[in-house]
Amino acid sequence: QVQLVESGGGLVQAGGSLRLSCAASGIRFSSTSMGWYRQAPGKQREFVTGITRGGSTNYADSVKGRFTISRDNAKNTVYLQMNSLKPEDTAVYYCYAGPLGIRKWGQGTQVTVSS
Repeated sequence: QVQLVESGGGLVQAGGSLRLSCAASGIRFSSTSMGWYRQAPGKQREFVTGITRGGSTNYADSVKGRFTISRDNAKNTVYLQMNSLKPEDTAVYYCYAGPLGIRKWGQGTQVTVSS
């Protein structure tokens, strides 16, 4: 059973920071690409960031320079450090595991950024 459990969401003021965590089980974590999407109310789900098993990263233009993804293979956990948060970052953030087509998803964690 694949499980991805996000945590760390909450309410933060604009300009503040949050760190999201995604704890994975039931997968070969060290061999699996990981990442994050988000979905704001009334909007499509959008890609935020991803990290390969080798540690290469990519980011949506909207978060470059503000968000940092990292992984700890010993803990089977991927992190999303979110700095300089904006109200536009308000969304449910979903962790994913694996490539397109066989991707697994967590339940999501709410991030709300107040102005």
